[in-house]
Amino acid sequence: MGVSSESADEPGWDVSPEDEVAPVVEATGRQIRLWREAAGMRVVEFGRAIGYGEDLVRKVERGARIPRADFLDRADDVLNAGGRLRAFKEDMEKARYPKKVRELKMLEERAVELLLYSNHNMHGLLQTPEYAQALFETRQPAYPQEVVERETAARMSRKAIYERSPAPAMSFVQEEVTLRRPIGGKMKLRRQLEHLLQVGQLRNVTLQVMPTDREDHAGMQGLIEVLKFGDGTAVGRSDGAFNGRPVSDPKDLRILELRYGIIRAQALTPRESLTFIEQLLGET
Repeated sequence: MGVSSESADEPGWDVSPEDEVAPVVEATGRQIRLWREAAGMRVVEFGRAIGYGEDLVRKVERGARIPRADFLDRADDVLNAGGRLRAFKEDMEKARYPKKVRELKMLEERAVELLLYSNHNMHGLLQTPEYAQALFETRQPAYPQEVVERETAARMSRKAIYERSPAPAMSFVQEEVTLRRPIGGKMKLRRQLEHLLQVGQLRNVTLQVMPTDREDHAGMQGLIEVLKFGDGTAVGRSDGAFNGRPVSDPKDLRILELRYGIIRAQALTPRESLTFIEQLLGET
């Protein structure tokens, strides 16, 4: 078995000691080391057996590197751990994403209704992997490639919300400009528009477009996001309200919901919006 592409000299996804997931990653690494030592294998032998570099194995064992699912699968097989190392895969998958994404994903997993207005970028829950990666590659100062890949994977992980049952009600309003800007090139935009048409057909999704030529527009203060939960509580935020901070006070949420309701009324209807996207696709 050859050495994995996640070799010792690649940057990978390291763990900061200040990160709240560090104890979990350290505990996982400690278990791998204990199983390796119990099997009487030296680090170099173990690394060769699972196809990973010696330096990377050492980093994983001391909790400085988050092991990939493939690493845990191979380690479990080589060390005859009976699934005990594979059991860490879910925790490691969560740990490899930035804290802000983990927190947002937890909120989205609880939400029974989402109200989402985007005025500058395609909303993350609507993005294709190609489009998301191209978007991260536009950031300045430029992200290192491993950060681009990590952020893209984290964003895509949130799309598990579409597989939930019962499915949450999701309402999106997108500014026309976000559907026209060819982030990453025209082919990636085409695939993104095709994806929007598919998502817009889902029974729990309402997708609307806000045309640029609207004279009255309640969304000029920036994006709006409101997530409602099954216990009657909610959280929301907007660039142009409450200093951009998340709010949960009912009075503050009413302001965001009122603004969002007006935006929906001013936008194209869902059916008109899908027709509009089809027309854009024909022009691209």
